[in-house]
Amino acid sequence: MFLTVVDRVAFEVFGVAIYWYAIIIVSAVVLAMWLASREAVRVGLGPDDVTDFMLVGLPLALIGARLYFILFDLKPYLEDPIQIFNVRSGGLAIYGGLIAAVIWLYFFCRKKKINMWTFLDIAAPTVILAQGIGRWGNFMNHEAYGPVTDLTFLEKLHLPSFIIDNMYIDDAYRQPTFLYESVWNVIGFLILIILRKRKIFKQGEVFLAYVIWYSFGRFWIEGLREDSLYLFGPIRVSQVLSLILFFGGLVILFYRRKTEPQLPRYDRSHGTNECLL
Repeated sequence: MFLTVVDRVAFEVFGVAIYWYAIIIVSAVVLAMWLASREAVRVGLGPDDVTDFMLVGLPLALIGARLYFILFDLKPYLEDPIQIFNVRSGGLAIYGGLIAAVIWLYFFCRKKKINMWTFLDIAAPTVILAQGIGRWGNFMNHEAYGPVTDLTFLEKLHLPSFIIDNMYIDDAYRQPTFLYESVWNVIGFLILIILRKRKIFKQGEVFLAYVIWYSFGRFWIEGLREDSLYLFGPIRVSQVLSLILFFGGLVILFYRRKTEPQLPRYDRSHGTNECLL
């Protein structure tokens, strides 16, 4: 059996390996920043507001993603603390990065006198697109995979051979959960963009729709993954957080609709003069 297995190393620079994971993640972030910056200008924010946020927000998000991963897989890092800094071996959790970024955004918006809901509405579609692209970094690392399956199952999904070949992990074919989430996220991006253009969202609802969509899909896909972080027993950390975010997003959405009927439409809020949620 001949398998076309991808090399996680793209190339080397002065003997330092540059991984496909890093290239894909950086590319996704750059694309997200470009799209968000264009939308920010369209709704009345400054041309550099997104860039200014990312200068601090991106490093903090990486730190948050790392700390989140370590917190829920603490034992190996207690045994060898130096591995805390070994991010080249993997170990970043998207939820941790998002939490850290939102915390920074709160203080950023206060300083800049930007409406936080509007900034979140601008960012949400580009974030979920970046998440969808970023899952291909997991593919290159042969991680974020699902349970053991067989070749027939993968062929029935009509996947290209290079994906099928690289789902042969630890002596068995695996379900491509990285692909499930990537497709789910890209569909979410398209839905958010289409609905946002049709001007049906009120201020803050693009972001809330993102939270609801992403957490719903992540809950079910996480249940298939074989390399999850666990809270206790079979309970996965990301599934618990996804449930909280899904129902929390729904409650906030309906509560705001009921108690604040005069909320402006997303594209009419202009994003300034109000810094708090």
